[in-house]
Amino acid sequence: MKKTGPEPREEDKIPPPLTTEDKPAGVAADAEGTDDPVVSLQSDLDRFRDLALRTQADFENYKKRSARERDDAIKYANSSLLERLVPIVDNFELGLSAARDEGEDSPIFSGMSMVWKQLSDFLAENGLRPIDAVGHKFDPNLHEAIAHEPSDKVAEGKVIRQTRRGYCLKDRLLRPATVVVSSGQAG
Repeated sequence: MKKTGPEPREEDKIPPPLTTEDKPAGVAADAEGTDDPVVSLQSDLDRFRDLALRTQADFENYKKRSARERDDAIKYANSSLLERLVPIVDNFELGLSAARDEGEDSPIFSGMSMVWKQLSDFLAENGLRPIDAVGHKFDPNLHEAIAHEPSDKVAEGKVIRQTRRGYCLKDRLLRPATVVVSSGQAG
């Protein structure tokens, strides 16, 4: 049998306190004044627990932001297609008004009206809606003013006429309406 020495005394189990020169560089500043390693370890534990909680909160915020961005990407996925389609819609409206001038009973006007109805229904189903500007108060968030004209019939700051229709895609502005705004009564 192997002989062992006497049981170590309680004082021998606790390491001697570190002096300032013996302490490692990573020891927390608030634990530096204490001689107890338990306090030092507790401060490190608190610091790492705080770091873990902050990291967890940052990750939760990242997940929420990513989900919101993904939902927006899905919601507005067709925006570039619809933005390129809007000038074609403008030209179609010009053609429809020219066909109306030929006579509302003409087969060309009837056919174009049916196509216009299908096209406008399709655009509405995809969240594109025209901006009604005439008679409304000028809103720089929705309208682009190209001129001011005096008017006895329309109050100052209201839209007299629209030169190009504006569109919103769901809750975002796709293209502002180009308008002429009343500058009030002449004189």
